[in-house]
Amino acid sequence: MKIHCRKLNDIDYLNMRALLLRDGANDWNYITEESISNQFTLIDEGRASVALAEVEEGEIIGFAVIIHNDAFPVKLVKYTDSSDIAYIKEVVVSKSHSGKGLGSKLLQECVLIARNQNASNVFIERHEENAASAGMMRKAGFEIIDTFYDPKKRSAGSRNTSVLAKCT
Repeated sequence: MKIHCRKLNDIDYLNMRALLLRDGANDWNYITEESISNQFTLIDEGRASVALAEVEEGEIIGFAVIIHNDAFPVKLVKYTDSSDIAYIKEVVVSKSHSGKGLGSKLLQECVLIARNQNASNVFIERHEENAASAGMMRKAGFEIIDTFYDPKKRSAGSRNTSVLAKCT
């Protein structure tokens, strides 16, 4: 298995979309077709990168999308005095490969990508009660910096979003 960043082709995008909708959607995650399309556009424009987990080239079993400093959500500005930040938008691992540490390895690859892009901080969000994501993010060295009520994005449980950060 290989965790890396490479140029994507049309089949990769189809496989990533299918993986995200099949194995990424649950009560804790907010995934829409519009969000997926927006992320893929940012990747095409070079404003985001993808860390891939592949068994062999083309067989994607997990990925993470990291948005570079000029395209990050404006709401993150309140957590830093710097514009050189990155934001991890999605992390998904195939259910058949979950529980093997791939998610945290993808996050670590995203931190390396961010460092190479000269980002000083990397941010990520999760549902406050998503224990699997909490463990994955903690294992990758992310720390909670804020939790807030987020009813537009969260429909289950506490409906709170936790924001986490890691310095590169």
